[in-house]
Amino acid sequence: MELGIAGKKAIVCGASKGLGRACAEALAREGVKVTIAARHLAQLAETAEAIRKASGTRVTSVVADVTTAEGRQALLSACANPDILVTNSGGPPAGDFRDWGEYEWHQAVQNNMITHILLMKAVIDGMVERQWGRIVNITSAAVKSPYPTLGLSNGARAGLTGFVAGLSRQVARHNVTINNLLPGSHETDRLLKLTEADARARRVPVETALAEAKAAETSGRFGTPEEFGAVCAFLCSQHAGYIVGQNILVDGGTYPGTL
Repeated sequence: MELGIAGKKAIVCGASKGLGRACAEALAREGVKVTIAARHLAQLAETAEAIRKASGTRVTSVVADVTTAEGRQALLSACANPDILVTNSGGPPAGDFRDWGEYEWHQAVQNNMITHILLMKAVIDGMVERQWGRIVNITSAAVKSPYPTLGLSNGARAGLTGFVAGLSRQVARHNVTINNLLPGSHETDRLLKLTEADARARRVPVETALAEAKAAETSGRFGTPEEFGAVCAFLCSQHAGYIVGQNILVDGGTYPGTL
């Protein structure tokens, strides 16, 4: 399917690896000029070069921590008027809420709610003025089905979800859409780290914990970043203009709810 976004400009956050990288790759294959951001220079440079070679499109890389004002400014200076914004930031650590103080909660809300909101604030008026824009926030399946050990993520991402529900309806008439993509268990570094933590807590081998986690998935497997990236690219396409304010699970059917 031709997505109709060749030549558009996109910002993709947290794009040096994992789901963010997969989204950038999928957009670049459609001819989108992508500006990718991450904190680590070597990994980001390798990713940018790989995307250039695979897609033949322009890729700009910005070493930045988008959870800081300085990082966001550096990114927006490199791509001031994007047509597409994909927000993404690392999830908070797992644990017991009894062990978290104000600092941990403030960090979770800053990184996984406020950062996304401020990035949207920086670009949305330009999208409205141009009468075209696509924003996709990478959040978590925990928004639909909270994980007991991911309370920081559950709370912060739920706050972002509520904000997007209101804002998305305010700008939809201007052909600007905002949606959230909710990944389930995908083959990423974060999945491995969370599984390693679970294995340590239960004193079982990591391989055993991974096999158990995979078996617990309705599809009997983990998702791939490439599958996730393809869904993101579609939401950013010309064909997705009537999808507004949705929380789209990409979890292989593991969430058991009807709605």
